[in-house]
Amino acid sequence: MEIILKEDVIGLGYKHDIVEVKSGYGRNYLIPTGKGVIASESAKKQLAEELKQKAKKLEKQKADAQSLADKLAQVKIVIAAKVSRNGTIYGSVNNVMVADELAKQGFEIDRRLITARDIKSVGDHVVTVRVHKEVTVEIPVTVIAENVPEPEEAPVAPAEAVAEVEEEAPVEEEVGELDETPAEEA
Repeated sequence: MEIILKEDVIGLGYKHDIVEVKSGYGRNYLIPTGKGVIASESAKKQLAEELKQKAKKLEKQKADAQSLADKLAQVKIVIAAKVSRNGTIYGSVNNVMVADELAKQGFEIDRRLITARDIKSVGDHVVTVRVHKEVTVEIPVTVIAENVPEPEEAPVAPAEAVAEVEEEAPVEEEVGELDETPAEEA
């Protein structure tokens, strides 16, 4: 069933798109909620005429989206996540976290327009934001460890360094004695 969308439907298409959907989805959801109409020949002619009249408005929307994309291209996001000892994240960084960080920087972007895939490790990643039907922007995301303590760089006095070496030496000797004992018995 072909439907002409009357508004943007995330995951399906944008306003004035002609999309192919299953009959039940079109009859039971899109048409009754006013999100679409059946794409008959007369509806397609009406759509073409409407698009001619709104061409300037659509170009302005695209230009606004492009300027927003240019601003977003300058943004760098840093997200702190809890990390295990081997460097993997508990869970993953998702589009909701990225949307929250963008909101903190003054950009109100719907989380459903952000695509963040497989961010499950610490490091640099890239997310994609669909600002407009024809405009997307990639934003760099850096994931850092939240729960790793920073190493303290306190100077070690020479007397303390010698004491640490002396404490380690007897432990190594004891291990060596234990290894030799079973070999002597055999």
